[in-house]
Amino acid sequence: MSDFPNCPACDSEYTYEDGSLFVCPECAHEWPVEAETENDDQKKTIKDANGNALNDGDTVTVIKDLKVKGSSSVLKMGTKVKSIRLVDGDHDIDCKIDGFGAMKLKSQFVKKV
Repeated sequence: MSDFPNCPACDSEYTYEDGSLFVCPECAHEWPVEAETENDDQKKTIKDANGNALNDGDTVTVIKDLKVKGSSSVLKMGTKVKSIRLVDGDHDIDCKIDGFGAMKLKSQFVKKV
């Protein structure tokens, strides 16, 4: 299709260039063309408790007992989490844990295996 980036607001692939702006026809979000090149250079690196950079698909280990919100169960220290997915937000790791299901974790409470 085109070499234009997806919309940062709604992730639509139908963006187009209008002068010095990219425009999303689905949500009407507009952003400058220069901002796209700056964002590529300034991607946020998510690091674990030891300062190692994390990537999608990594395996990590929980470094302390974590209470599971809305439940009386506890995620024990040493629990291995496979195939993590990095996301934006306060809890920056999305994963599935055997026996618990889908969960979001903070990177400060895990270490890379």
